[in-house]
Amino acid sequence: MNCHCGNTLSYENCCQPYHLNENVPTAQALMRSRYSAFVLKNADYLYHTTHPSKRTHNSREAYLHSAKTTTWLKLEILYADMNTVEFKAYYLTAGHKVEALHEKSNFKLENGIWYYVDGNFY
Repeated sequence: MNCHCGNTLSYENCCQPYHLNENVPTAQALMRSRYSAFVLKNADYLYHTTHPSKRTHNSREAYLHSAKTTTWLKLEILYADMNTVEFKAYYLTAGHKVEALHEKSNFKLENGIWYYVDGNFY
């Protein structure tokens, strides 16, 4: 089975090592691993990969609530460069309608660790 992030690798060979504290090498790899964390309801990973300056508004509880109340279906990467990733994340609404979250996320490499900073929604 392919990884939750849409990569053709298995979860064990794709996002799981990052969820188990292996260093994430790129902003896109962090984006993919965070999507997988939402699918798996891994609020601790989401919290710890959020830049410390942004954690006040992105608590573990908020991440867990979002993950528990959303059925994620698919991740589509539209564009990625060194510090940004534009993507669409498809999910099922409470009314069983497929919707897409379209975001251009900003990431920061600090002391060898990639963090999610913020994003612009479309």
